[in-house]
Amino acid sequence: MRELFIGTVTFSLLVHIALIAVAVWRVWRGETVLDRLVAADVISTIVVAAFVLIALINGDALYMDLALAMAALSFVGTIALARYIANRQMF
Repeated sequence: MRELFIGTVTFSLLVHIALIAVAVWRVWRGETVLDRLVAADVISTIVVAAFVLIALINGDALYMDLALAMAALSFVGTIALARYIANRQMF
């Protein structure tokens, strides 16, 4: 049963990596700044999910801590960029 779980999680990790590639393409070729901002937020969300999947595969809680830290930094970064785009000033 453990092998099936590891196989499923590994397949899910590969799908997440493919989705990161699609989102990077969207950041690269986005028409507007808002498209690029949303794609960057999607990348950070998928990377957080990938950290959780790696933690499940390895059985190591360190990756969960990395996922939590990255989620917090991603939230703050997204809010800062959105505020900059809206007001054209940082603070």
